[in-house]
Amino acid sequence: MQHPPPSALDEFRLAASLLTRLAVGPPALLPPGTLGRSVWALPLIGGLVGLISGLALLVADGLGLGVWAVALVAVAAELLVTGAFHEDGLADVADGFGGGRDAPAKLAIMRDSRIGTYGAAALWVALTGRLVALAQIGGADGVDVMFWALIAANAGARAAILLPMALLPPARADGLGASVGEIDPERALSGGVFALGIGLVCLGWGVVTAALLTIAAGALMTGLARRQIGGYSGDVFGATAQVALVAILLGVAAVG
Repeated sequence: MQHPPPSALDEFRLAASLLTRLAVGPPALLPPGTLGRSVWALPLIGGLVGLISGLALLVADGLGLGVWAVALVAVAAELLVTGAFHEDGLADVADGFGGGRDAPAKLAIMRDSRIGTYGAAALWVALTGRLVALAQIGGADGVDVMFWALIAANAGARAAILLPMALLPPARADGLGASVGEIDPERALSGGVFALGIGLVCLGWGVVTAALLTIAAGALMTGLARRQIGGYSGDVFGATAQVALVAILLGVAAVG
């Protein structure tokens, strides 16, 4: 069956429906591989998630909550908007990479919905890291800087996903990873440019640190995924976004 070529709006809606719980459902019929064409939209969707989280943060601050409570509200808002999609991926990757003896065993563990010790520990570190970094940013630089850091970090976190997408093959023949299809280099580059632009607007020259941390997180997860399971999966994408998000927020907190 012939499908009409997807529009830019179709691609954006597809990526948004995958990465968030926002009511932007994709069209009923899209040709195979459309997700691979949608990579340019990932940082934009990340920026949108960060914006919503930042708005929740401003409301909490307006209610007179302290910096730690404000940071907690921001993290909770992110979890609600995304449905904890990336956190689930992080937990699965930690359990699989930490507990499996070989690639098939690791992939089987990653598909198991139960969370093990490695997964629970990874979630604790990631969520605590985000909370601590945001509180430090707010305490040192104010809530307004927290707001902009959330937008930039979430955009950069989704940009980091582009590295394993572009550099690795799917680790299994089915699942989210296998549905991505061929990655268009120009569209991936466009996604990187969008992330860089968002970071520049939000962080000024702090975008340099954020960009380096984004690349480092993406490269780290690409190397781990190649070694552990021979490719990428949907869980690897989620874990990559989480590692990058924590790294960027810690970087912003460190450089002030």
